[in-house]
Amino acid sequence: MSSTLLPFDQLKHRCHDAWKAYTQHDFVRQLGAGSLPAEAFKHYLRQDYLFLVHFARAWGLAVYKSRSMQELRQGLDSLKAIVDLEMGLHIQYCERWGISEKELGELPEARATMAYTRYVLDAGNRGDLLDLHVALVPCLIGYAEIASWLVEQDFTDLSDNNPYADWIKMYISPEFQQAANAEKDWLNQHLSHIDPARMDYLATTFRDATRLEVDFWQMGLDQAD
Repeated sequence: MSSTLLPFDQLKHRCHDAWKAYTQHDFVRQLGAGSLPAEAFKHYLRQDYLFLVHFARAWGLAVYKSRSMQELRQGLDSLKAIVDLEMGLHIQYCERWGISEKELGELPEARATMAYTRYVLDAGNRGDLLDLHVALVPCLIGYAEIASWLVEQDFTDLSDNNPYADWIKMYISPEFQQAANAEKDWLNQHLSHIDPARMDYLATTFRDATRLEVDFWQMGLDQAD
């Protein structure tokens, strides 16, 4: 492995195949081309709401795991952003697809949702704040990279003909990209001070979380419960 790679890029390099399978999944490709079946996307939207609920819980755990006021504020800001802003936007977006807030509140969790969210929470409970961040980042940074990759592909349709164009634009937005870059900077800073054995352990966490992201996309295609 090249020593010139930044720490986060080292994590991606060490699970290159899983990261590619996640960021270039068939679900993602079909979404970019506008060919994804509507029911597959709606199934994903429903389960993604449940994921956001547990994502908020994870940032609540990050507040608890914080060891400085800076870390505490970061966790609290992320928690408030999800609860006060992102959840509302997701509910509004679901309503455009005919999915009511009442339906979202009564959804059963698919197995892929349970596996992924509980893995993240378990990683945070067992470890420290860095363990939790490493388990969470395939979602935040991954979605930013997916959107950036899609807009560069010839098959991607960002016109009104693609019902998923707004989804892509949401994650390519400067605000989301800035949040992903801030998280990447945080990781590069904190990963730079650890020993090789610790890096090996975190690389395993990152790989497993990425594999669970792959399963989350596949759940959408399969519409699996």
